[in-house]
Amino acid sequence: MLPSVVSVETRRGSGSGFVIDGSGHVLTNAHVVGRGSTATVVLNDGRRLGATVVGEDEDEDLAVLRVGDASGLTPARLGRSSELAVGDQVLAIGPPLGLSGTVTAGIVSALDREVGLGGSSRRTAVQTDASINPGNSGGPLVNARGEVVGVNTAIATSRGGGNIGIGFAIPIDRAAPIAESIIRN
Repeated sequence: MLPSVVSVETRRGSGSGFVIDGSGHVLTNAHVVGRGSTATVVLNDGRRLGATVVGEDEDEDLAVLRVGDASGLTPARLGRSSELAVGDQVLAIGPPLGLSGTVTAGIVSALDREVGLGGSSRRTAVQTDASINPGNSGGPLVNARGEVVGVNTAIATSRGGGNIGIGFAIPIDRAAPIAESIIRN
C-alpha cells in the first residue's frame, strides 16, 4: 500500500492522499487543499510532483488532485466499507507530522458514527482507534487485505487538544463515487 500513499503539500499546510487510478488522480480531504488550485504531491520514493486540484466536495470533506506525470504511480486497491464490522483490524497510513511511511494499527470501533465534516455538515464515518494525527488527513484507512475502506479525516480531541485515540474515516463506499463524480465533472 505504501507506494500508493502520498504526502500532499499546499500553501495551507500538509496532509495525505492516495492514488486512485492510472491517470494520476489522488484522493484527499478538502480541508487539506483548502481553496487552493495547486499542490505538491510527494511520493513514497521522495519524488515531488506538481498537481492541480480537479475539484472538491466541501460538505463531504473530499478533494481530487491530478498529478501531471502519472508514470510510475501505483493506484490503491479499493475495498468495500459496507463489509466492515466492529472489531475488524485496520491500518491508517500517511505522514503524520511529516513522518513519511508511517503506518498505525487499530480496529474498527464503530460504524456509521455521526461526526462533523467539512464546514458545518454532519455525516457518518467509520470510527477507529488507529492513531490518526495531523498529516494523516486524506490518507487511506486500510483493511487486512490491503484494500482502502476509508479516507482518514478527523480525530476527537480533549479540551487540551491532541489525539485521544478516536479517529474517523469517510467510508470508501461513499468517497469513491464522489471522487468519480468530481473527475467526470
